[in-house]
Amino acid sequence: MAGIVVTGVPRADRAVVDALAAHGVATVHEAQGRTGLLGSHLTPVWPGARISGSAVTVTVAPGDNTTIAVAVEQCGPGDILVVAPTAPCDMGYFGDLLAASVMARGVRGLVIEAGVRDVADLREMGFPVWSRAVSAEGTVKGVLGDVNVPIAIGGRIVEPGDVVVADDDGVVRVRRREAAEVLAASGAREEKEALSRARYEAGEIALDVNGMRPLLERAGIRYVDHTTYLRERQR
Repeated sequence: MAGIVVTGVPRADRAVVDALAAHGVATVHEAQGRTGLLGSHLTPVWPGARISGSAVTVTVAPGDNTTIAVAVEQCGPGDILVVAPTAPCDMGYFGDLLAASVMARGVRGLVIEAGVRDVADLREMGFPVWSRAVSAEGTVKGVLGDVNVPIAIGGRIVEPGDVVVADDDGVVRVRRREAAEVLAASGAREEKEALSRARYEAGEIALDVNGMRPLLERAGIRYVDHTTYLRERQR
């Protein structure tokens, strides 16, 4: 039965949450074993934002945004609203007025597997949104969903209090209890990539930087000069 609002959800350490944003979605995804990436259909409605925050999860009825308004009361500084309808719906659940409301509470952004509207206003306000659709079609009010319960979004389960990282590459979820570990792994990965970048800039290629030549040999690669290739084609 819908209508549950869970209060007092624990969050990860704020410093850890903030630091994950600096690494970005691709690095965090790789650093945690290529897990946690939400579906590629969740895209930014305006480019250039990079955020991380603690998930306030919301389920909403198709075509009804009542529970987003309920969830605002549970939001605090450093949070990200993560919203999924209980059945597919691309209507515009969220616009500039709700954005103004959650920004006043320190919310950093929205991830929603549905539609949003007032995109130009959201861009001007500097409020980042990752959504499935953009739609001017508004919703109604009166049917409840749940707040701060586990939800399915973008092919993943997001728990309330999980860390969400989002940028132009998409959205990735980090489990709250693993946030510090993933941050450390992300830092180590970036250090490794810095060494690789220096080798690329010095003229080396991926086959050598990544030690791929033995792999290619095992796979059966064969180098053939042009004349031999033409001769073999004519046989």
